[in-house]
Amino acid sequence: MTSFRAAVVQFEATPDDTAANLRTVERLAREAVGDGARLVVFPELCLLGYWHLRRQTAARLHELASPADGPLISQVLALARELEAGIGVGFLEESGGTLFNSYAVCLPDGQVHVHRKLHAFEHEAIASGSTYTVFDTPWGFRAGVLICWDNNLVENVRITALLGATVLIAPHQTGGTNSRSPYGMKPIPLPVWENRETDPEAVEEAFNGPNGRGWLMRWLPARAHDNGLFVLFSNGVGRDDDEVRTGNTMILDPYGRIVAETPVPAESVVTADLDLDLVPLSTGRRWLRGRRPDLYTPLTQPTGTELDPRAARLSPDPVELDRPADQ
Repeated sequence: MTSFRAAVVQFEATPDDTAANLRTVERLAREAVGDGARLVVFPELCLLGYWHLRRQTAARLHELASPADGPLISQVLALARELEAGIGVGFLEESGGTLFNSYAVCLPDGQVHVHRKLHAFEHEAIASGSTYTVFDTPWGFRAGVLICWDNNLVENVRITALLGATVLIAPHQTGGTNSRSPYGMKPIPLPVWENRETDPEAVEEAFNGPNGRGWLMRWLPARAHDNGLFVLFSNGVGRDDDEVRTGNTMILDPYGRIVAETPVPAESVVTADLDLDLVPLSTGRRWLRGRRPDLYTPLTQPTGTELDPRAARLSPDPVELDRPADQ
């Protein structure tokens, strides 16, 4: 068995305090590597905080942002080299005057691979990225990165697999959001989180119910199964501005099975061994080989109903696609 040990982490970021969040990243990375992990995956925007950014001015966001080759990510890279492990962190990137919701995977060989969220909606001043991020690792497999909503659009995960990724790094800040869908997620009242020590049953029920783990189980295993990928799902946990992130950090195998997860409504490190030999045997890889690209032209043609990610996420009404009359 070709095995590789990875870890996914959940923690509650301190808004705007990169120094405090870096200390948390270092502490939890050391814990994960001490347990044998060679790749440690942290949540989306974990170095800065997430949902409060929507309330900031564009000028303030530029003050908070960092270049990918600046001192912030350089500190994470130095830690990766020291620990001889890969470390993935989310940050607000500024490049040439443009802001991105970005994720840096710092490798022990000195390489840094940066993914810019393809479907950014957090703030009108934060632009969406335009390229997929798939790269060779020092451990003999190719990895890809998709941030939060990137993973919800099935085409993104399929393309990442087609580009050769067998391990998908999937940092999130999700759970407890106010979905417009009648059967989507709903907010978790802040007192449920704030009273977690006196009423642990309430917070556990909320995090593992339809607004947390229940929602993830509707789609996340399918991304792994349908594409023959390991999925390293890392998520925030706890208060995130006026919402509550539900954790449920987990590792899934190429059959969509949960290899390891945490139900704990608190900071947590989840570590598991990935049996890489499962990838070529998986159902999803057979399906990739059975594709008919000659039939897929409609996937690349605009329908006229496409929206900016911010508008699409907030659109209150379903949009019916135009179809030829004979379909």
